[in-house]
Parts: sequence; structure tokens; C-alpha cells
Amino acid sequence: MEDFKKHMEFMETRRGFLKKSALGFGSVALASLLGPSSLYGNDLLGSRPQNILGGSLGGTHFPAKAKRVIYLFQSGGPSQLETFDYKPELAKWHGKEIPPSVQGTQRNSGMVSSQSTFPLVKSIYDFKQYGQSGAWVSEIFPYTAQVVDDLCIINSMRTDAINHEPAVMFLQTGSQQSGRPSIGSWLSYGLASDNKNLPNFVVLLSKGGGAQPLSSAAWGNGFLPSHHQGVQFRSGKDPVLYLNNPHGVHDEDRRRALDYVSQLNNHQFDVWKDPEIQSKINQYEMAYKMQNSVPDAVDTKEEPDYIYKLYGEDAKIPGTYAANCLQARRLAERDVKFIQLYHMGWDQHGGLPGGIKKQALGTDQATAGLIKDLKQRGLLEDTLVVWGGEFGRTSFSQGRLTADNYGRDHHPGCFTMWMAGAGVKAGMVYGKTDEFSYNVVQDEVHVHDFQATLLHLLGIDHEKLTFKHQGRRYRLTDVHGHVVKDILS
Repeated sequence: MEDFKKHMEFMETRRGFLKKSALGFGSVALASLLGPSSLYGNDLLGSRPQNILGGSLGGTHFPAKAKRVIYLFQSGGPSQLETFDYKPELAKWHGKEIPPSVQGTQRNSGMVSSQSTFPLVKSIYDFKQYGQSGAWVSEIFPYTAQVVDDLCIINSMRTDAINHEPAVMFLQTGSQQSGRPSIGSWLSYGLASDNKNLPNFVVLLSKGGGAQPLSSAAWGNGFLPSHHQGVQFRSGKDPVLYLNNPHGVHDEDRRRALDYVSQLNNHQFDVWKDPEIQSKINQYEMAYKMQNSVPDAVDTKEEPDYIYKLYGEDAKIPGTYAANCLQARRLAERDVKFIQLYHMGWDQHGGLPGGIKKQALGTDQATAGLIKDLKQRGLLEDTLVVWGGEFGRTSFSQGRLTADNYGRDHHPGCFTMWMAGAGVKAGMVYGKTDEFSYNVVQDEVHVHDFQATLLHLLGIDHEKLTFKHQGRRYRLTDVHGHVVKDILS
């Protein structure tokens, strides 16, 4: 503390004044070139960053259709052939070698490098058409089939990554390498949230998922200020660690201590201009507010019985996918901007028929229940729901093909996602793959196109939400991406 006082005294001397002034004049000149209203100009002028509870954009670029997002990420890569991309022609080719003209130049993962034959395999599950849209849905999703007219199913997704972690990072951050901000972090930075007592970006992980690892970098802030990273809510008694006051510490005591620490931190910021100091101040403030807001947001004891019937009995078990879907609805009601669910276990290189059926049993009812629940509350009108994994699966069998068992390798060339709610055409099937579900033949949607469209629905021009880092302005979609206007309502 004594060193800090001495430094402040030096800053008030003539030498300190001249030093600050010289830096200030250069900053003013540069800020004027950038524009008086520029975010970077304001930072260079040395003014304190705006309150992080408000977004850097100061508003949307155009009217937003969606106020919030619930992203149901199915980690591991669900097979499009067993879910939504019906390919009856595969029955004729079942057991036959995939034609070189179909396989083309698409990569296979290293896990089939020793495989000498690549027999095509039809899905073991039946498909039927549902709803007025006539969308094809697998028998493993009977509940999702009931809400198919609320969905916009995209069968023509494509990614650049073939292995799990790079593919997850690519979908969530726009880059296959760690270190870039996730979608939720970009939205926290650009738009913030309408609820000042809860985090802008909340992450929920299902317990009991598969062995496939999931890096926390998928919901990291990257080079954005650290208060924009996703806040993971745990299952059980304490959804956020160290949120409660220690025994004997009262709210007013903590408030006084927090105010004093904030004063010290603000003095440090005036000296060093380090934006991470402001991040820490606001993180402390958010933690204080969350002491009252989080317990109410996650307490589902007062939910009526019909809600548990809607989501399934697993919704009563904290940490399950069903319980997290219910939590997502409660957070959406409270205007949390971005709610990210991760459910692992969709990586079936072998034993796919049994593995994917188990995954569907654990997720189907809750997914459909979430759509129905949002709709009956009027929340689906301004909430965007997204479902999908990081890539698809191959049309040929990985490993031995038998009458009732097979596996499928990773496949970046095509996969299925769906969107529902605010601003998206309901009851639509978009895009088309070839008869083997191996190549996109109509209306391809690249990962960057999906990201650009998601931001567009939130009122953001994806080319204008940028952050300057190491001399370059970065954005979620890198230098790519087009809004898929055909799916917009």
C-alpha cells in the first residue's frame, strides 16, 4: 500500500504530469483518426471502459428477431443417417464398397487408416414423415417428431475439421485452434444481457456423458476481457462455487469490503489502464449479485408436475440433460443472453445402433419438452434454439459390418443441425446431400455461414462485431461467412 501511495505522489509531480500529458496528446491524435465515437478511440483516450453490463456495440445493428439463444450442443458428432437425413437408396448399396466417385477427395480420420474395405451401410432404424412439413425423422426421436413443424432442419452443414476438439472449437469459436472467443463470449462482449444480476453467458454440462473429452476453451473468452467467458453452473447444492458468504459474514459486511476493494482497483486502473482490472471489479460485482439471483434461477422445486412430465422424469435429477434443459428455460425466462448446454456421448465408432439409441433416450423427450415449454410461454418467439454436434458420420461402416451392428467414422463433409424459434422458418428442411449422405449437393451451409446467421438473428452484422488483438481486428466468422437468408422468416 505504501508503494502505491508513493507512485500516486510521483504521478502528481511535474515530471509525472508531463509524462502523462505526452502520452495523452498522442492518444488524442490517434483517437481522432479512428473517429470520436470509436470504441478503440475511447480506450486510447484513457477513459474507463464502459460498464461491462452494457455491450460494446451499444445496441444492435438492426432490429433483432432473437433476444437470447439456447444452444443444445450434442458433443461427439451425431450420425445424420440415424437422425434426420433419410437415405433409402443406401438399402440397395448395403454392404457394397463406396464408389470412388462418391468418396472423392474427402478425408477420413486416422482411425480407419488400416481399413482395407469401406462397405456402405444403411441405417438400422426406420424413418417416417411427420407434420405438415413432411420432414423425415428417425424412430429414435419420437418426441422430436412431435415438434418437427417448429424446426428448421439443415441437412447440408459442412465443417473443415475432422477430429473432435478442433471441430468443437471451430463451431464454437470460428477457429480450429484454442484461444479464440466462443459465440457466447462474443455476444456478451457485443450485447451483454438484459438481466444485470445473472451472467451474460451460462454453461451447463450433462453428467454421465461419454468418454469423449470436452475442453473448457469451447466456452472461453479467448482474447476478450475475462468477464466475457462462460460461467459454468454445476449440478447439486452449489451451482457456483464460493458464492455463499462464509459463516459469520453478513451481506452488508461483504458490500462494504467490496466497495473498498473496488476503490483500490479503480486507483490501480487509473495508473495502469489495464482492462483486466475492470474485469475483476465487474466479476466481483456480478458474484455479489449472483448470491441472490442464482439460487432462485436454479431452484426447480416449485415447478408443477406437468412440467416434469413434459421434460421427463430425469428432469428431477440435477445434472442430467433433462434437468439442464429445464434450467435453460428458467434462465431464458430471466433474459440470460446465451445458454450453452453440452451433452457428450454421440461418438459411435462401433456399436452405433445401441449407442445412438441410448443417447436418443436420454435427450429426445427433454429437447422436445423445451421447445413445447418455450412455445406455451411465448418465449419461442424471441428465443433461438439450436441443436447439433461438431460434424457428421460416414456412410460406410467403420470396423466390421454385421446384420445388427456397425460403426461410423467422423465425417466433416455433411451433417445435420436444426434451429427453432425467433426469426427462423418453422417446418422447413433446408439443403440436400447425395443419395449416400456423403456430399452436399444443394444449399451448402458452412460453419461460418451458420455463425453469421446466428448473429444476424440477434441483430448483429457479423462483419462489424470485431475486437482488435495483436494488431488485427478479429471476428467470430474470421474472414468468411454469409447469412443464410433462405431460412429466415
